[in-house]
Amino acid sequence: MEPGAIGIAVDSLSAGSPAPARIALAVRARTLVPRDPRILQIACLGALLAAGALFRDFSLRPTQIALTFAAALGTQRLLDRLTRKPRPSLLSATITSLSLALLLRADNPWAMPVAAAFAIASKFLLRVRGRHLFNPANFGVGAALLILPGTWISPGQWGNDVALAGWLVVLGATVTGCARRADISWLFLAFYLGALAARVVWLGQHWAVWTHQLSSGALLLFAFFMISDPMTTPSHPRGRAAHAALMAAIAYAWGFGLFRTNAVLWALFVTAPMVAVWDWLWPAPKFDWTPIQKASWANRRQWARRHPWYSR
Repeated sequence: MEPGAIGIAVDSLSAGSPAPARIALAVRARTLVPRDPRILQIACLGALLAAGALFRDFSLRPTQIALTFAAALGTQRLLDRLTRKPRPSLLSATITSLSLALLLRADNPWAMPVAAAFAIASKFLLRVRGRHLFNPANFGVGAALLILPGTWISPGQWGNDVALAGWLVVLGATVTGCARRADISWLFLAFYLGALAARVVWLGQHWAVWTHQLSSGALLLFAFFMISDPMTTPSHPRGRAAHAALMAAIAYAWGFGLFRTNAVLWALFVTAPMVAVWDWLWPAPKFDWTPIQKASWANRRQWARRHPWYSR
């Protein structure tokens, strides 16, 4: 039996058996679940953006969102044509647009679209050994903070609601698990939150301080939807473990040694070139979205052939 197949015999659904409608409905639903993790990530990020716009003060105007999406998708399509990309897709550009809308803020309508164009262009211009160097959203946010006036990040917009943190963990674990990069997210959180716990003990602080830091929606958003990008993380598990430890150390030093803001963002930004070093030390096959896309369509065709009753 092939992976993903559900062992339901055709004979059991013949006219002589009950063949409950709910079984056919369950099988139909199973075939509609997307195998490409980016589709799940778009759904999760879209839900977070909608919830933030409705229930949190995101200080984000609809015009900014529309222009950000237009700039990202337009830049992606243009550069796909110029580079003659064999299988162009707008999924990654959509994820970048959602990430920028969730993280970046500006007091003008043009800064966020410019950041989106920077983010997508970085995938094509800043490459090492056939893969882009920076996470696109991370590069777009970093470039905006460095060179575009009137831009900032507002981690406090998420609040410190434990329920929100729990949902981010669940959604993030689902997405990163499908993308086979859950290990780097959990390792980073273990290293970083472990260092924060040690600091609480050293300073004799109340554990509510650590709980407050743990429930940060911004931290978990970075950990599960940005750090875990399979195209910009080391290919080997050892490399991902080393990268997670390095990011945690830099984030801790940046935030509690230099007392600067946006520690996790800048830790991811400055450690991006180290991915090539880890891949050189521990070679492994490079992650590629193409086989996942092919498998998705192949599985749908196999289901249609193996279960002729499905289309009835």
